[in-house]
Amino acid sequence: MTTRREPILWIQLLALGIIPLELLLLRMVLGGAALGPLPPLERLLTWGVGVLAPTLSLWKRPADWASLLILRPPLKKRTKIQLQLSTLQKHPIPRIGLAIGAISLLALFWWIDQSALIVYELSPLKDNSRLITLLTAVPLLALILWQWHQLCQSIWLLTRTEESLENIPCITETQLGKERLCL
Repeated sequence: MTTRREPILWIQLLALGIIPLELLLLRMVLGGAALGPLPPLERLLTWGVGVLAPTLSLWKRPADWASLLILRPPLKKRTKIQLQLSTLQKHPIPRIGLAIGAISLLALFWWIDQSALIVYELSPLKDNSRLITLLTAVPLLALILWQWHQLCQSIWLLTRTEESLENIPCITETQLGKERLCL
């Protein structure tokens, strides 16, 4: 059995279409209020809470590749290949993808926030305070980062061949519970 037969890895690839929609939602949320007195500081603080903090957490404890945010298959029913895939999550390549995503989200968030007033009329938070719009943006940013992380891991794991998994040790269920994150 190869990694390409893991349906959850393929489901994670849906983030390619969902992340742009979430970025549009982020723009609509941020369009609900005019910029505050110190937009650069507001953006950095919001990015720090919504992206940087989760990035540091995911760096230390990567998201379980089989996790769909709050759902994941039982740990006791994992096959040998699934446990080997979990071992591969500590590889530097998914971590580099996570770092690239966090830095890219800073640039995207900055750009989206600057141009968000274009969609003021469509904003679900129209006429709310800047604080409300920024607090609403925090979980959206964290969700986008989570999906980006899962997307990077899925692409990495889908490109592994059966031969490359032969010498990879299986992670134990205890390690999996302690070292992988699932909300």
